[in-house]
Amino acid sequence: MAQIRYDWQKNEIFAIYNTPFLELVYQAATVHRQFHNPKQIQVCKLISIKTGGCPEDCGYCAQSSHYKTEVKPEALLAKETVLNIAQKARENGVSRICMGAAWREVRDNSQFEQVLDMVKNVTSMGLEVCCTLGMLTANQAQKLQDAGLYAYNHNLDTSEEYYSSVITTRTYSDRLNTIKNVRSTNVTVCSGGILGLGESVEDRVGMLYTLSSLAPHPESVPINILSQVEGTPLADQPEVPIWDVVRMIATARIIMPTSDVRLSAGRARLSPVEQSLCFMAGANSIFSSDDQKMLTVTTPCPDYDTDGEMLKLLGLQMRPPSKLPKTQPIKPVG
Repeated sequence: MAQIRYDWQKNEIFAIYNTPFLELVYQAATVHRQFHNPKQIQVCKLISIKTGGCPEDCGYCAQSSHYKTEVKPEALLAKETVLNIAQKARENGVSRICMGAAWREVRDNSQFEQVLDMVKNVTSMGLEVCCTLGMLTANQAQKLQDAGLYAYNHNLDTSEEYYSSVITTRTYSDRLNTIKNVRSTNVTVCSGGILGLGESVEDRVGMLYTLSSLAPHPESVPINILSQVEGTPLADQPEVPIWDVVRMIATARIIMPTSDVRLSAGRARLSPVEQSLCFMAGANSIFSSDDQKMLTVTTPCPDYDTDGEMLKLLGLQMRPPSKLPKTQPIKPVG
């Protein structure tokens, strides 16, 4: 029986990551079955409630105001628009809505109040709600909890050592401080990273080391694959081999056994066979959509029908929300 540990050492994680591939997948699958239902996948929907114009200089992001990309700044979405998207998602089996805003940090203003209202309304639909709004204070985290927020996403992206090579407008400690502020509430933590930023294996291990040292571990660990965006500094980065993606998922599953490992951005370029390897290695969450995009037009996302067919083919079921009222059934696959 795998044990939950917060004292993993980097050399231990490095050894796990470099385990012969089939043995690594087997070990991860074994751990996965000890802590999760291997027949269930949570399907999530990401809504960009405030797109573009972000003052951060994240080298991978189409929404940064520092770069010339296809994405143009847009106003905060109306609550009715968000609720309509959430309702359609729910009808298609989605059990978790993530609302993202291209902000550096949360400000105590009317827009934050509108977001709190959105959280209340989407939560009342029987859906888990996750927000990713940038840095926030403990007081703001408490307000999100009071509104019913289930999770807050704040990715570390990469290792502390490599972080400044990707982002210069905030620090690693800024990220960790926001996670600390979320932990001062009952809101769960969603934090992971991105593969393909030009990082080394040591950087990948370093990020997992930091996450595994958090007590408790993040309830969700998204593993993103870089979507190269024209106009950003990382536009010419090579594709990440599927073997690296699976190794990262499997390692995360072994060292953080209770966490949901989310196969997130970049999944659109993976075949169903490649995705099935990810599920075998411990990924138990995906993002799906009705408009074939995630945060922006530059980050493609498989649609509901395509994902429904894949899950049915693999004999997998859509997982209901953790706090779903019995009066609001989830649509079955198929």
